[in-house]
Amino acid sequence: DYYSELPEFADSRYISVVGTVASGISYLGAPLTAPFIKRYQRYQRQMIWIGCTISAKVNLHAQVSMLTPPGPICILALVAGSFANTLETLILTQGVAYGVGFLIFYYPILNMVNEYWIARRGMAYGLLCSATGVSGAVMPFVMGKMLNQYGYRITLRAVAVALFILTGPLIPFLKGRLPASRHTASATAKSDWGFLRMPLFWVYSASNVAQGLGYFLPSLYLPSYARSIGLSNTEGALLLALMSVAQVAGQFTFGFLSDKNVSVNLLITLSSVGAAVAAFTIWGFAHSLAPLVAFALIYGFFGAGYVAMWARMSTSVSTDPTATSMIFGLFCFGKGIGNVATGPLGGNLILQGVELDNYGLVKYMAVVIFTGACMALSALVVCSRSLWKSGLRDIPRRLTYAWFH
Repeated sequence: DYYSELPEFADSRYISVVGTVASGISYLGAPLTAPFIKRYQRYQRQMIWIGCTISAKVNLHAQVSMLTPPGPICILALVAGSFANTLETLILTQGVAYGVGFLIFYYPILNMVNEYWIARRGMAYGLLCSATGVSGAVMPFVMGKMLNQYGYRITLRAVAVALFILTGPLIPFLKGRLPASRHTASATAKSDWGFLRMPLFWVYSASNVAQGLGYFLPSLYLPSYARSIGLSNTEGALLLALMSVAQVAGQFTFGFLSDKNVSVNLLITLSSVGAAVAAFTIWGFAHSLAPLVAFALIYGFFGAGYVAMWARMSTSVSTDPTATSMIFGLFCFGKGIGNVATGPLGGNLILQGVELDNYGLVKYMAVVIFTGACMALSALVVCSRSLWKSGLRDIPRRLTYAWFH
């Protein structure tokens, strides 16, 4: 939102690509990173240090709630981005370089979580994911004030220094549970790819891709939507903060419930349907601050809860530890497809002109409908399989029998 107001970047409709490339790489690279970490588990802490230097991320375009403790590559990417004068340079630094650094930094931490948590892994993932929402409740206001007062160059450098000071001392405390001997044995074990033949994996994958295609659009366009109806930049930042607060509650709740005797398919459906209803009914008809606040809270709670169930979705497909890490990585890849597509998709879905009394202000109508449709499709894929297993697959046979007899 800030970049789009600067003269050097204002002419490009693909400003959002800067952020979606960064987070997209962190998703898309997961299937490649998982076997690498498995092979070199003894060097997980070194990977974290290296990645931190590459990837200290501040997602200035909109989704600051994804802020996490960075590595050296991340921090260098922020500093390099502060010298950018073109969109291409921003994409390479704040986008590509940060994404690669985050990829190296974050997935060893997820692997460590897998070592410590088994029976309550869903809750652990829910806590880990929701922690990003805590910073997201504060950072929109901090970043907005710094950008308006100092500009993006000083802001990027200041945030890089702050992240190094605040998160660097925490990295030495990150360590795995298993000894080096177990890491060596795990590295030599063959991965089980049998899950690729299971229909459940492909059902979850299709649902996940559909959800990813629509999930990121509200966080990208809520501030500009708010500005279009006459709200201030502070109120736009408030919406992102509220969405982050709701994300904390949603990811913990869905992660916790996935560890209980609650059907994962039911939770997936509830998460996606809740987000779809919020988009279709609340966001589309919002013409003031109050309904936008309601949308941010409801969509943040239900939409963000989906990711916290990846751990249990993985174990539902396979109980083999070597397979579940690969399944989780492929779920990340599926979400990454939607994440990378969000930038160009959003740019082409935005229409010209604002009509305050119409659905989605007309300008954002296609964005609202696409978001809701993706969430509904995500739920429909999972529901269709459940209905098919419960007896609908017998309908063609019964109809054929009735026809001939």
